[in-house]
Amino acid sequence: MKKILNDNIERLLRFLEKKRIEQLIDLLGSKKEIIKRNFLAGIFRGMGFGIGVTVVTAIIIYFLQRLVRLNLPWVGRFITDIVEIVEGLNR
Repeated sequence: MKKILNDNIERLLRFLEKKRIEQLIDLLGSKKEIIKRNFLAGIFRGMGFGIGVTVVTAIIIYFLQRLVRLNLPWVGRFITDIVEIVEGLNR
């Protein structure tokens, strides 16, 4: 019985070491560390969101400019409609 219990404890210890539970417990024990990590994570998420939106918007504007230069009639009407909608919202 004692051998089975020791074997189960050993398996549990190996499992916990593999999952790095000790590091998680240390992290959860320090409120300052949690606040610091969450603050930094929030800053970097915000920066990443801002940069991502800027890049995607720049790509969209670039392709719209290329479409306008092709001078296709349906594109001109589409852009005119968008400008009218935007101007209507500003009034």
